[in-house]
Amino acid sequence: MKKLPIGIQTFCDIVEGDYLYVDKTRFIYDLFADGGKYYFLSRPRRFGKSLLISTMKELFSGRRELFEGLWIYDKIDWQEYPVIHIDFLGLTYESGAALIDTLNYLLDENARFFDIHLKEKTYDKKFKELIEKLSKRNRVVILVDEYDKPIIDFVEDRETAVENRDILRNFYGTIKSSDRFIKFAFMTGVSKFSKVSVFSGLNNLRDITLSEQFAAMLGYTEEELLRYFGPRVEALETKFKKEKARILGDIKRWYNGYSWDGVNFVYNPLSILNFFQEGRFSNYWFSTGTPHFLIKLIKSGGVDIKTIGSWEVDEYVFDSYDIDRLDAASLLFQTGYITIKRIKTLGDNRKYYLSYPNREVKDAFLKYLLADVAATSPGLLGSKIFDLVEHLLAQRLDGFFETLKSLFAGIPYNIFLPDMESYYHTVVFLVLTILGINVKAEVQTNTGRIDAVIEIKDTIYVMEFKMGSETEALAQIKSKEYYQKYIAPGKEVVLVGVGFDGEKRNIGNYILESIPGGGESL
Repeated sequence: MKKLPIGIQTFCDIVEGDYLYVDKTRFIYDLFADGGKYYFLSRPRRFGKSLLISTMKELFSGRRELFEGLWIYDKIDWQEYPVIHIDFLGLTYESGAALIDTLNYLLDENARFFDIHLKEKTYDKKFKELIEKLSKRNRVVILVDEYDKPIIDFVEDRETAVENRDILRNFYGTIKSSDRFIKFAFMTGVSKFSKVSVFSGLNNLRDITLSEQFAAMLGYTEEELLRYFGPRVEALETKFKKEKARILGDIKRWYNGYSWDGVNFVYNPLSILNFFQEGRFSNYWFSTGTPHFLIKLIKSGGVDIKTIGSWEVDEYVFDSYDIDRLDAASLLFQTGYITIKRIKTLGDNRKYYLSYPNREVKDAFLKYLLADVAATSPGLLGSKIFDLVEHLLAQRLDGFFETLKSLFAGIPYNIFLPDMESYYHTVVFLVLTILGINVKAEVQTNTGRIDAVIEIKDTIYVMEFKMGSETEALAQIKSKEYYQKYIAPGKEVVLVGVGFDGEKRNIGNYILESIPGGGESL
């Protein structure tokens, strides 16, 4: 088995170092066959964008020897084109002046590589001069990686973000005015800014972000996982003491589920590589960047946390990302915290169903939301979640509710919202949703919505949380017959009414009532 290229984003390093490379060159070929010239692709962080740009750079530089054994090797007429590579990763742009210095540095580095002397002093004219001088050798290829980084890194500093946006708008506009000198241009980024925002001067880009044709251009498909990682899956059968099919099912639940067309679904490449390297399930992608700003936006925008995994939107949400009108759904989608699960078409209209991609993202994101709402640390919260799961699996409800009470007890007095019951329900919803066992929160029925349904062994707990009396909560379960659908032979249904104590700002008492398996309704 080849080495895993964890942290390696340079194509030639992967090939020359004999690392595993999942062949995506057919998608690059399709860009040529499509007859287009200017392309844009948005994907979340750490999803393979830089490796794609690096692969294109070597391909257009005519380094055919690097592609031996890959799909594209004998499919194109290999030529050498001058490639201008603009990469914003790891550079400085904390002000407009700093961004201009960075642009000049990048252009000078490209010119130095080709042994070209640039006379112009301003970044836009220098860019145009570089393109025109390189075109005397052959038509020019322009590759821009993380085009939006100078903007999104300062999304909380509107003045700097707007200043950087305007500079980039002018810079990218140079590409269109140099059309006759250009062979191909490809840009990647996390966000898809509206065309009038950043690309007003480059409005001839074909955006392939939501294209079904290029939906699997980044990330690993099911077929690719089996083809390239099959032996590694088999090697885990002994460690996990599970058969191959069950291991593949677990991997799918943890890391698959990203889609940009609602048809093709891919695995997160960073998570897959780290999973096979470490041999255990963990939040690999999520841990590379915490969503502090997103959580702040969700709270300030009045977003109902309980609805995030079940949004239904139209296509406008994918084009509405702009500094002046930040939209939570758009931002969460573009940063990879929610994805397209399916698309419903009616005539010319489309409805997009958005949800969390997989367990890794859902669990970790909700845990950070809960830590913020409950004003605690994710580490301490993780310990309490472990205890809650342990108590539930052992069917120790006393221990479960005591742990839940300790979580509420740690919430500062001044953090409670005016609508206390809604706040309590949000905390409980987040806790139950991330437990990772057979727990369902906010379950819809034909008579109402059950707060929680928990199935442990042969027992099903139907729970209702209510401000005030636990008897009122139990009475609601019974009057609306929430339990009815769960009555079955061999199953014990336990009704659990839980009261919130407004004065203590915590969970008060709870009451149980059991229905024997297959028993009569109450």
